[in-house]
Amino acid sequence: MSARILRLAVTVHTAVAFGQPAFAGAYLSGDIGGLDWHARGADVTFSLGIVQAVIGVVAARRSRRWWPAVASVLILIAESGQYAAGLAGALWLHIPLGVALLAGLTVLCVTVWTRPLPRAHRDGTDG
Repeated sequence: MSARILRLAVTVHTAVAFGQPAFAGAYLSGDIGGLDWHARGADVTFSLGIVQAVIGVVAARRSRRWWPAVASVLILIAESGQYAAGLAGALWLHIPLGVALLAGLTVLCVTVWTRPLPRAHRDGTDG
């Protein structure tokens, strides 16, 4: 069950994150409302990152495979920097970090769908 929830969390997080460049592009094309959409999208994307990290840790604890948790927490750390860079207007960091985050989320999404995620161990410690 936790593998399915992890796959869902990563997929939704990745899909929402891909909206961010579109909102930024709308703003850069002259639609002032695009910046508001980009800011709201950042809030949603970051919140989904927190949810994904928690689910990744729970799934890792149950399966004793830590790569989903490590990847999810690293993405959350990068998103924290991305969020801060955006608020500070540091586009020199915000734009390349956004590209790297989309690449990382894409790789993680493909990985959780193509690599088998083990079931919880049945030794009485899977909570």
